[in-house]
Amino acid sequence: MVIESYVVVHNIAKRHNVGTLARSATAFGVTELILVGRRDFNAFGSHGSTSHLRFRHFHSLLDARNFLKEKDCDICGVEIADGALPVNEHPFKKSTAFLLGNEGTGLSAKECEMCDFFVYIPQYGCGTASLNVTVAASIVLHHFGVWAGFSERIREGNKFIVAERPMKQVKYCTETEDSIIEERKSRKEYASNGFFDETRNGDSTSNLLDALFSE
Repeated sequence: MVIESYVVVHNIAKRHNVGTLARSATAFGVTELILVGRRDFNAFGSHGSTSHLRFRHFHSLLDARNFLKEKDCDICGVEIADGALPVNEHPFKKSTAFLLGNEGTGLSAKECEMCDFFVYIPQYGCGTASLNVTVAASIVLHHFGVWAGFSERIREGNKFIVAERPMKQVKYCTETEDSIIEERKSRKEYASNGFFDETRNGDSTSNLLDALFSE
C-alpha cells in the first residue's frame, strides 16, 4: 500500500504562509498542496520549493473532501480540540490529508465536520497558547513521514540535495465560471472584513496560483 500525505488550506489569511508551507511540504514528502477557496498567495519563504510541489485548487470544502475520499485518505484536523490525539503517538492508519485552520481562529465548525480525527502538538513551556500554522504543519508532517517510513533524502555536506527543477509545473484546477465568480465575491467580503490585503505590489509571486492555473 502506497502511503501519501496531503496538506489542505482553506482561505488562509496570511498569503505568505503558503510559501512557507510549500517549503515544509516538499521537505517532508507531501504529495499535493490543496488550496480551497482563495487561491492566490505570496511565494515568499518557499525558497523555490513551489517548483517541486503539485498544487490543486477546489472552490469548496465538499469538493476537496470528495477528492480525498476517492484517494482513500483520512482527513486529519490539526487543532487543539476535544478528542484530539497527540501527534507524537502517531495515530495514523493510511494516507492522510492534514487540514490546517485559519491563523487567528483555527478550524471552523464546517472544517471540523469534514475531519475524521484530530491531532495536536503537545507543548511543554508556558509562554504561548499555540504555534504558528507553518510551524505546526512542519512538526505534524515530520511525524507523519516518520510513521509512514518515507525514505530520507540524500545529503551532500551540510545540505540535502535538491532535485532538478521540473520543466513544467504540475497543476490541477477544477473551477467553473460560476465558481470563479463566487470566489471573487468571497474575496471582496474577506477584504472588507480586513482578513486579506488586497493590494498588489507588482510582485509576480503575490498571485502565483493564478499564474499556475491559467492556461
